[in-house]
Amino acid sequence: MMLAYRLVRLIETHSAELARGFRQKLQSCDKCHHFGAVPAEEFEQRVAEVYHHLGKWLLGKSERAIESQYRELGRRRAQQGIPVSEMIWAIALSKENLVEFLQSQTGELQPVAILGELEIVQLLGYFFDRAAYYAVVGYEEASVADAVSTRV
Repeated sequence: MMLAYRLVRLIETHSAELARGFRQKLQSCDKCHHFGAVPAEEFEQRVAEVYHHLGKWLLGKSERAIESQYRELGRRRAQQGIPVSEMIWAIALSKENLVEFLQSQTGELQPVAILGELEIVQLLGYFFDRAAYYAVVGYEEASVADAVSTRV
């Protein structure tokens, strides 16, 4: 668990750099055309916040915090006209961005350290699976609210 903690701290320390790199990946992604509608500053700030607070979500396993953040994200993306498929792809891409970063930072690992890296990858999977689920819940809530308001 000690290596997982250090890897999470490494992510948190480099959160702004990771957010910029992720935004660049997303801008060049052929599966995420609609994200151009999201202001770059808002996007980078939101991603940096997620990366910066990852320890709380990964090591604390606070599902309630994940639910709150990602339901709101889903609602916001629905209001911005981002298709749900692109939103989910972006969440997967943000996980990929983190794993690539960790691989670049860990270099040649000793067998014991590999177990720590596997542990952090499992924690990342747990987090991003829930993030995707709650983002879709928020997206659906916004879609239903929008449909109801247009009927009234």
